[in-house]
Amino acid sequence: MPVSTGLANAATRYLPKMISPKGHALADYVGAGSFLLMSALFWRRNKRASFGALVCGGAELANNLLTDYPGGVSKSISFPVHGKIDVGLAGMTALMPEFMAFNHEPEKRFFLGQAALMTAVANLTDFSRYRVRAYRARRYRNAA
Repeated sequence: MPVSTGLANAATRYLPKMISPKGHALADYVGAGSFLLMSALFWRRNKRASFGALVCGGAELANNLLTDYPGGVSKSISFPVHGKIDVGLAGMTALMPEFMAFNHEPEKRFFLGQAALMTAVANLTDFSRYRVRAYRARRYRNAA
């Protein structure tokens, strides 16, 4: 694990969970948009970094669109599972420079910063509170 991601994890793991599902959705869409924007900006300088940003942005966008939260479209993935996928995407983002062989180039800093932000957002989101509400809503809806 890169140092920046480990520091973000250590700094935010035990803090209060203060990000709501709506705030988490907003942060996820901003993150996906920044990946896609940087993919376009990296295109002329570094094709490997551009493709890596496109892969990370596409994975983040797919995770957002398939999640059962405000801003999700398909509601195929529960919000707590979305949080676990986010942690995996943060790890994938941090390792993308090594995987795509641009780990000694300046574009690496963008990926490490994004991975640290994704880790912090996932650690500060209250996934358990949403699970209880969603379960109760489904139980009452199914009972009717």
